Amino acid sequence: MADGAHGSEERAGFTSMVESTQEDWLKIATASAEYGRELPGRVISHLQLLKGDCGGFVVDRLEHSLQTATRAFRDGRDEEYVVCALLHDIGDVLCPRNHPDIAAAMVFPYVSEANHFMVAQHGIFQGYYFFHHLGLDRDMREQFRGHPHFEYTAQFCHLYDQSAFDPNYESMPLEAFEPMLQRVMAVPKRSIYLRPKEGAAA
Repeated sequence: MADGAHGSEERAGFTSMVESTQEDWLKIATASAEYGRELPGRVISHLQLLKGDCGGFVVDRLEHSLQTATRAFRDGRDEEYVVCALLHDIGDVLCPRNHPDIAAAMVFPYVSEANHFMVAQHGIFQGYYFFHHLGLDRDMREQFRGHPHFEYTAQFCHLYDQSAFDPNYESMPLEAFEPMLQRVMAVPKRSIYLRPKEGAAA
């Protein structure tokens, strides 16, 4: 047993993967499962980094995220959708030039194809409302016209994202969304680290 970042845990004994054993990987899998259960807490901490950064907008990025998610929740959207609404701009801190990619990668293992597409492409769809003011093509989203999730994503931007900059709107607190994060991120639906289901094609 050795003391690690997460307390006392068993560690693998190899220094290069070619020397590893199944026993080693069982230890790693056990530690990884525990670390995975703490993911929602780390996501909350990262969301808090958006607080105070207005980037020229009338509200800061955290309030925009909370407002987007609150509007979706109050409109009766399911928890997976609401979590996507909450996290859609979380990449602004590290990747302001391609922030949707960060959020899309984060939610990919836990959400439907429609919700993943919505998060991944919301930046382009959101551009419909302002790209023309910057000399860009507001119809950039047309490249996706005919895609099965085009209207779904356009609706997200119209109903919840582009309208979530109201300083007088009463958003739900970040803590209210934590149980939703816990539930949505409890079990991954897809990942290269998931074994194929029994009876599924290899």
